[in-house]
Amino acid sequence: MKYDFTYYNPTRIHFGKEAMSKLADELQNFGDNILLLYGKNSIKKIGLYDSVTAILKECGKNVTELSGIKPNPAYSQVLEGAKLCRENRIDLILAVGGGSVIDCAKAISVSAYAKGDPWQRYWIDFESVDNDVIPVGTILTMTGTASEMNGGSVITNEELTLKTGRVFPPSVYPKFSILNPELTYTVPKIQMVSGIFDIMSHLMEQYFSGDDDNTTDYVIEGVMHSLINSARKAVADPYDYEARSNIMWCATIGLNRITGLSKTQDWEVHNIEHQLGAYTDCPHGLGLSVISMPYYRYIYKYGIDKFVRYAINVWGVNPEDKTKDEIALEGIDRLQEFSKEIGIPQTLRELGCTENMLRKIADTSILGGGYKQLDYDEIYNILKECY
Repeated sequence: MKYDFTYYNPTRIHFGKEAMSKLADELQNFGDNILLLYGKNSIKKIGLYDSVTAILKECGKNVTELSGIKPNPAYSQVLEGAKLCRENRIDLILAVGGGSVIDCAKAISVSAYAKGDPWQRYWIDFESVDNDVIPVGTILTMTGTASEMNGGSVITNEELTLKTGRVFPPSVYPKFSILNPELTYTVPKIQMVSGIFDIMSHLMEQYFSGDDDNTTDYVIEGVMHSLINSARKAVADPYDYEARSNIMWCATIGLNRITGLSKTQDWEVHNIEHQLGAYTDCPHGLGLSVISMPYYRYIYKYGIDKFVRYAINVWGVNPEDKTKDEIALEGIDRLQEFSKEIGIPQTLRELGCTENMLRKIADTSILGGGYKQLDYDEIYNILKECY
């Protein structure tokens, strides 16, 4: 392990079919005023809303609701939630939904009592949080982001057409998260596979960095194997509990910082996709998939040994009588074949991106990267390749 690190994660996970039975116990640890945060109508259709509100009532909680959180949560919704928290003296934000709802909950948590403009302070200047934060708890209904066990919060400022994220310290992490894989059964297939590739992308962003023999890379390879195997089973049978439970736990492990320890990391694919999402509002994981293939084909030479290892260890590419370039490219090809196999669109056009957006997306993307530091023209050329 090349780099020193300190690891701490305060989130308590309740996992499995009976996980919801722990909610009442968790609620005893907080005050009486709850902000219930969720998306549109999906939690009502599956009966989850009724179950959660019944438990809140039994526990004597005063509930304020904020619904309609967008798949790419908007800063305007963050401000609305922050105002509700102040007006109702909220003691706990209970986020019921996928990563977008949980990201929004954390954003509301740090914004409610922030001094000045939270957007500028926390998502542009990346200042430390120096104000009181409201505790967050989560009930997860869609896997992918690992927001249920980290400090990440990706928010879209619609007025500025800017989507950006930051990782808050452990004080902002959810205090508890309830993970019942059965709650993911009714997620539409396109959202399920979007979440699957989001997980894969998180793992690759951390994996494709460094040239040392790092234990974390072995952990990532194992999680990738589990994800690929379970994804294929879940696509064939969405009610396969073992597959859905494996995917859910892969997602949580994939970005609760375990798979990033002692790694320099990349994150340029995410930087580009955030701006794609700001302009198109496309599902995050689908955008990541489309961008990943041309991005990795462009940068692989700068970290060729890791891409060779990925091809062999993750995708089982036979290296016999092949050059390093051939092995690495075959690994990327296998990744694209997997993306097609599980039903992910392969072009930006299919995600609602128009040609005149490409330059704007490129020029507003945050510059970064691992093996290769890109400039705006290189990002533009990568976007053209997947248009």
